[in-house]
Amino acid sequence: MVPGQLTFISGGVRSGKSAYAETLVRGAQGKRNVYIASGVARDREMAERIARHRKDRAQDGWWTIEQPQQLSEALPLIRKNDAVLWDCVTTWLANELYEGFEQGSLCADTPGCMERKWQELKTAIDSIRMKAVYVAVVSNELLDEPLVDQTYQEWLGKIHQWLASSADEAIEMENGLAIRRK
Repeated sequence: MVPGQLTFISGGVRSGKSAYAETLVRGAQGKRNVYIASGVARDREMAERIARHRKDRAQDGWWTIEQPQQLSEALPLIRKNDAVLWDCVTTWLANELYEGFEQGSLCADTPGCMERKWQELKTAIDSIRMKAVYVAVVSNELLDEPLVDQTYQEWLGKIHQWLASSADEAIEMENGLAIRRK
């Protein structure tokens, strides 16, 4: 079985990544357009934003999967020949890396925890590609920003490098312009 095309789209905040990815997925002509969303409503503003996005996507014919962690759990919901958009890696990484915050036991501080999540992520993306005709993965480019959390930035860099090397296309968004890197 031939894996579906993978496009990795990165760029700064509000650079047009998601809108561009949505356009690509719509053009892929999958049986369904599936949106995997990683956001979590931790406050009122985020809850309102998620509700607005759900409504907008539903009106536009998207089938949404809310999957803030463990991307592999979305796999049974994806059908053969779907076109899939996952938005976004940076939110997923924060959700996974800082899992256990409320209990004072971060995944980031637990030996092997993030390594297991990293292997699961790679397997999940490869498995989604085996079902979907097209997969677009969106991520924020934060590596040019001042160092805030070295562990987060190291993992993000590792994930971005793997995605760019695995992707059929790698796009960087800047001011609404798509710059093809691969």
